Amino acid sequence: MRNPETAHWRDSARRPKFFVIDAYATFPLLLFLLHIRLWTFILAICTMAFFGVIEKFGFTVPVFWRFLRTFLAGNLKTAIPWWDKGNRY
Repeated sequence: MRNPETAHWRDSARRPKFFVIDAYATFPLLLFLLHIRLWTFILAICTMAFFGVIEKFGFTVPVFWRFLRTFLAGNLKTAIPWWDKGNRY
């Protein structure tokens, strides 16, 4: 049986971070380390800045993409698809 003082289950819901950098920003950083060029450095810096900005507003990456998708879709949600509106019985 586990010792309850060593089981840190409360930390399982935290966002992954690599020191102060969001874990999602490590993929462009890894790309930069594997392919050291100026454009990969700029891509890594821009990506880390983007993740820093959305974190400043209190978003995580999945929540931001959900917000962006909802913003682009608009307020009108139809139950009948647009391609099936004319073919009713």
